Amino acid sequence: MKVRKIEPKIKFKKTYKPIVLEGGAIDVNGKGSILLTEECLLSTTQQRNKGFKKKDYEKYLSKLLNITNFIWLKKGIEGDDTHGHIDDISRFVSENTIMTAVEKNKNEKNFQILNDNLIILKKVKNKNKKKFKIIKIPMPKPIFIDNIKVPASYLNFLITNKTVLVPIFEDKNDIKVIRIFKKFFRKRKIIGINCKKLIWGFGAVHCMTLQEPSI
Repeated sequence: MKVRKIEPKIKFKKTYKPIVLEGGAIDVNGKGSILLTEECLLSTTQQRNKGFKKKDYEKYLSKLLNITNFIWLKKGIEGDDTHGHIDDISRFVSENTIMTAVEKNKNEKNFQILNDNLIILKKVKNKNKKKFKIIKIPMPKPIFIDNIKVPASYLNFLITNKTVLVPIFEDKNDIKVIRIFKKFFRKRKIIGINCKKLIWGFGAVHCMTLQEPSI
């Protein structure tokens, strides 16, 4: 079989230094706004880009992705081995709409984490200086596998041309979440994907569909 050399479609200028920025670490609305977390990109325990501060990421991404509006949330959910990936907690579903995870159980560790992020989201504005519409998505009941807490979240969904694949976990909130998605995505079919076992890989639908090589 003849091996064909694949040339990158995008050629960066020499001024761009390679950085570590996996797909689950950011979420954009296609109109200059981006969601990301301090825990993920500024973590000292799982440092991706040594020496990088907020201003460095903002300078880099503003040029690379034409981003002008940076929405920095605090932390990701407990059990996330990536230290705060945004695709488990808050996602753009339109230019001016954000779905975000919320926890009602005050005794659950994610309660304060997600509430802090919600407070930030309620204050931030889009490029037109208007507040975003926030859709609250409940968290499933915590899932433990081999006594290890895994990052089960409905926010790890995937939007395609005609469907939205939503992770479900054999949880009482599954039906409620599917209804929320159906109400918002009226022109797409909502398909629930049972991820109760898949989540043992510390990710769900969105995670497993990222970083696929181009052939």
